[in-house]
Amino acid sequence: MEGRIIIEMKEIRKRFYVGTPNELEVLKGIDLTVREGEFVAIVGASGSGKSTLMNIIGSLDRPTSGSYILDGVNMTAAKDMELSRIRNRKIGFVFQTYNLIPKTNSLKNVEMPMLYAGMPNKKRIQRAKELLELVGMGDRMKHLPEELSGGQKQRVAIARAMANNPAIILADEPTGALDSVTGRMVMDLFHELHKKQGKTIVLITHSPELAEETQRVITIKDGCILGERRGTAI
Repeated sequence: MEGRIIIEMKEIRKRFYVGTPNELEVLKGIDLTVREGEFVAIVGASGSGKSTLMNIIGSLDRPTSGSYILDGVNMTAAKDMELSRIRNRKIGFVFQTYNLIPKTNSLKNVEMPMLYAGMPNKKRIQRAKELLELVGMGDRMKHLPEELSGGQKQRVAIARAMANNPAIILADEPTGALDSVTGRMVMDLFHELHKKQGKTIVLITHSPELAEETQRVITIKDGCILGERRGTAI
């Protein structure tokens, strides 16, 4: 059974250097719908526009024109302060470079989004511990990022992405900096979150093999959606 619509984008365009001779249109009228509980991949070569699209989905950037509704909120009309609150509550980010806070242990890193959301201390620590256990990092709670391998850092980052029980997890090349064995472990973790927790996951990747593992593969080229097909995930 299909869930309700979480992401609804219509005619999304993004231009840079607007009004100058160098004006560049990177996204050329993107229409995208993602339903609750879907595992979707957006695949494309470098320069296809997928990173720009990810920044708009994650409200790290605004479109030049078009409409974007995320979990019932009109993102194109939202003020900056509201966007920052929505990013904290509704979107869990997982980046290729992990983006963990260097001198802060795993537990505190996972607590951070909950701290910004105003969750009480005791509840925050309890949830952070549960999430680290969930991703198999229960024995590394007190370790700093520099004491962790790439795969361990990414698992902490995934736990942090889940902190505020977001509407979507947005994963940008999450296995890009990892060797194939560790990358496999991280992908398995996403599959587990999707199947067991019912998480909505949008995976941005240049790898057709990884994209194929999701339920729906959307191919982007030159700022346009070329087409979509079913992946192998159930």
